[in-house]
Amino acid sequence: MNAVPRAFPNATIVCLGSGPSLTRADVDYCRGRAVTIAIKETVRLAPWADVFYACDKKFFEHHGDELVTFAGLRFTLDHMAHRWATDLQIGDHTGLSLDPTTLNTGYSSGFQCINLSVLLGAVRVLLLGYDCQVRNDGPDHWFGSHAWKTRPPVDLFRPCFSTLVEPLKQVGVSVINCSRETALDCFPRMPLREALA
Repeated sequence: MNAVPRAFPNATIVCLGSGPSLTRADVDYCRGRAVTIAIKETVRLAPWADVFYACDKKFFEHHGDELVTFAGLRFTLDHMAHRWATDLQIGDHTGLSLDPTTLNTGYSSGFQCINLSVLLGAVRVLLLGYDCQVRNDGPDHWFGSHAWKTRPPVDLFRPCFSTLVEPLKQVGVSVINCSRETALDCFPRMPLREALA
C-alpha cells in the first residue's frame, strides 16, 4: 500500500489552489521561500513545485501527459492514475487523516492538500487561490474553466474545511489563508508576503 513520506519535517508548505484570485506573481514569490504543492492545472504556473496533487480522473484524462517533465513528488486519490502519480487511499469526507496511506477528502483537492501537507511534515500551511466561491460574472479558476465544463461545487466542499480546525490544532499545525479573495473563513487570513517574511 502506498504511503506519503514525511519528506518535509517542520516545514511551511504553501498549497497553490486554482481560484481566480491566484496570480503568477504570488506563485513566483513562493519559489524558494517554502515547500509548495501545485494543485492540478496550477502546476503550469509552478512547474518547479515540490509536490503535485490532483484527485480526479478527469484531470489525468485531459492533462496527465503534461506531467512528463514534473520532477517533484506526485499524489492522487484516483487509482486509475497510478502511471502519473502515487495513488493513496480515500478516507472520510471530513476531519484529518493521520494515516500516511490515506487522505480525507472534504470533496475537494484543496482540502486534501491540507491533509497531505500534514502527512508530509508541515507545521504551517499557507493557502493561495482558495477562493471557495463561484461568481456568476467571472471565471471559475485562474485559467478560466475546465475543459469538461463542470463548475466547482463550493457549497458542498466549503463547509468541510471547518472540520479540520480542531484536529489541526491538536497536532500543532497552523493554517493561514493568504488567498487574495476568499469565502473560506475558518482559518486566519494574512497577506502572503507577511506570512512568508
